[in-house]
Amino acid sequence: MNLDDEDLFRDAMGDVTPLKNCANTQWLRAPSPKAPRVPEQSEEQENFLTRGFLDIIPLTTALEYKAEGIQQGVLDKLRLGKYPIDASLNLLRQPVETCRQSLFSFMQQANKHGLRNLLIIHGKGRDDESHANIVRSYLARWLREFPEVQTYCMARPQDGGAGALYVGLRKTDKARLENRERHAKHSR
Repeated sequence: MNLDDEDLFRDAMGDVTPLKNCANTQWLRAPSPKAPRVPEQSEEQENFLTRGFLDIIPLTTALEYKAEGIQQGVLDKLRLGKYPIDASLNLLRQPVETCRQSLFSFMQQANKHGLRNLLIIHGKGRDDESHANIVRSYLARWLREFPEVQTYCMARPQDGGAGALYVGLRKTDKARLENRERHAKHSR
């Protein structure tokens, strides 16, 4: 706070009386301007999902993606709901930035736990400019920014239809190794 801010604060708080018998008033104090702020250490990486300009995808365009090298059969099975859903994320009526943060966290956790098949609920809009379609359009961009996303497509009606996406993730290195070991035991 600079001196002008302190004067304004004192003027605003002039008739305020302090609370009595407060055991812990630490939360009332502002941090000392001299104390350096230490960034929180986290094993999570910084959110790399893009912001800003967006090409809005018309509601009539079904969202679908298959990474290079992924067989069409994988996408077909995903579209038909043949893979069990490991986790879901509900983004209904959330601000775009909240959706961006939630999706990033969700994907980090899914990867950390070796999940493969996700359901992301974004909602259905009535027109191309609706909030739900803006979130849907961002999802189409954001999901492609994750290297572990190998496919995504519109969900079946019972899972949200045009208001939701199935997302297929690559196997983690750990899952690949476990799979190799399991198959090696059967071939002996």
